[in-house]
Amino acid sequence: MPFTRKMFLVAGTMLAAFPALAATKAPYAHVLLISVDGMHQVDLQNWIAAHATSTLATLAQGGIQYTNALTTAPSDSFPGMIAQVTGGTPKTTGLYYDDSYDRSLYAPGSNCVGAVGTETAFAENLDKSLSSVTGGGTLGQPLTQIDTTQLPMRKNADGSCIAVYPHNIIRVNTVFEVIKAAGMRTAWTDKHPAYEVLNGPSGAGIDDLYTPEVNSSNILGGSGDNTKSFAAIRAYDDTKVKSVLNEVAGMDSTGSTAVGVPAILGMNFQSVSVGQKLASSKNAVDAGLTGGYLDANAAPGNALSAQFAYVDGAIGRMVSALKAQNLYSSTLIIVSAKHGQAPIDPTLLHKIDDGAYFPQTPGFAFEIADDGLLLWLDPAQQAAQTHAAAKYLRGIPTATGGLAKVIKGGSNAFGFGDPATDPRAPDFVGVTQLGVVYTTNSSKISEHGGYSLQDRNVPLLVSGGLPVKQQGKTMPGTVKTTQIAPTILAALGLDPMQLQAVVAEGTQKLPGVMK
Repeated sequence: MPFTRKMFLVAGTMLAAFPALAATKAPYAHVLLISVDGMHQVDLQNWIAAHATSTLATLAQGGIQYTNALTTAPSDSFPGMIAQVTGGTPKTTGLYYDDSYDRSLYAPGSNCVGAVGTETAFAENLDKSLSSVTGGGTLGQPLTQIDTTQLPMRKNADGSCIAVYPHNIIRVNTVFEVIKAAGMRTAWTDKHPAYEVLNGPSGAGIDDLYTPEVNSSNILGGSGDNTKSFAAIRAYDDTKVKSVLNEVAGMDSTGSTAVGVPAILGMNFQSVSVGQKLASSKNAVDAGLTGGYLDANAAPGNALSAQFAYVDGAIGRMVSALKAQNLYSSTLIIVSAKHGQAPIDPTLLHKIDDGAYFPQTPGFAFEIADDGLLLWLDPAQQAAQTHAAAKYLRGIPTATGGLAKVIKGGSNAFGFGDPATDPRAPDFVGVTQLGVVYTTNSSKISEHGGYSLQDRNVPLLVSGGLPVKQQGKTMPGTVKTTQIAPTILAALGLDPMQLQAVVAEGTQKLPGVMK
C-alpha cells in the first residue's frame, strides 16, 4: 500500500506525541559528521591512493567505504545536507533548493498582501550584514544573524501574517531533535545562518549552532568574499574547525563556556568546492594557483590539491582531539558530502546564460539553474500554461540551451512531489548535458545542483572505533546519503523510526555498520 499524505500526517502526529527514549546500550556515545562539499568518491579514491598515510586513508583503513553513495537530486547544498539529518528527499522534506519557490507563501515584506507565490531564498540573502563572518549578529546564535525582513511570509487561518524562518520551512524532524529529546546535547557548524533550518520544525533541535557566513567579506582582507580566494576559504573553514575542536574539548562552539561534549557534532567544509569552482584568485596570496581538475580522471590542479590537503589535515586535527580526550573509540565518524560538482573534465565545460532562455517560458514564475534546471510556473497560470511551457522548453535546441531532457514535475524519475498538489514541487526539471554550467561568471569552472553522477556520487566513509571485522571494508552497492540519518540514531542507541522521513520513505541504516 503506498504511503499517502494522510498516513504521513498521522505518523508525524504519533511521533510528535512520543519523544525519543534515552539511549540504552548505545554502540557509540558520540557521532562526528563531516561534509566535504563538492568532493566526489573518485576524489577520495585518488587521494587515498596518492597519500597512504593521510588522515582519510587511515580512517578508510579502520572503517567502511561506500563507493556508490548518491546524494539527493537535485544535488544542492540545502537538500543534500537535510537528507543526511532527516533521512528524506525533497519530496518529503519539502526543500528542493536553497533558492526555490513556494506557491502558498507571500513575498518578504508583503504582509501577505498581493499575489500568492514567491521565491524562497535561504542563503546569504538572509544575513543582516555580509561585512564579516558574524553575518551582523552573534556567532552561536543564528537567529540574531537573520534579517527578518528578508523572510517569506505565510498567512495563517485567522488571517494574520507571519514571517517564515528556515526552521518553519522544513516539513519533517531532524536527528538533532530526536537526540535532544533523548536528553543529549547537540551541535552543528555550517556556512550560513539559514542553516537554522536544521533545528527542525521545533526550532530548537540544536543546542549549539555555529554559522559563520561564507559569503562575507574576505577574511584575509583581500578582494571579494571568502569564496573568491583559495586561501581565504581555508581560513574561513578553519573558524569552523576551531568550533568543532572547542566542542570536542567540552566547551561550546565559541570556546567560552564548559558545556560537555555533544552527542552529535560536526561541520561542512567549503574549501574543496571553491577549489573546484574557482578558475583563479585575484588575491596575491594565491599567486600561481589554478583551480579545478587537470583531466577527466580527476587529477587535481595545484589549487585543488592544496584544498584537499587542508581538509585532510583539518580532519586529522579533529581525530587527534578525540584521541586526546579518550573519545575516539566511542565516536562514530562519518565523512560524506552534500553534493559533488561537474564537470570534472575541463574540456567539457560549456557555459550558458540561463537568463537567455528560461524566463521566456509561458507562465513563468521562477527558475534556478546551476548545472540543472528547476522551473516553477505562476500559480495563476499553472493549469493553463503547462502544455505550452513544456513545448517551449523542449523546443530549445540542446546545443544552445544545454538541456538533454525536460521532465514534467510529479514524474517518478526523481521522486519529486506533484506540482498540482505540492506548492513547492517544481513544474519542470531540466537535465543538462554533462559539462553545462549556467553562469555568466568568467571565473566559474564547475557547479552543482544537477543530476549527473559527477553531481551525485559523493564519498561516504564511516570509521572510528569500529570492530576489527568491519575495518578496511569497501562496499560497492548503491546507498544513499539519506541513510546517514538512521545510522546516526542507531549509533547513539536511538530508534531511527523516530524520524518522520525515515517512516515516510522507508529509509534504511547503512549496511555493515551495526547489526
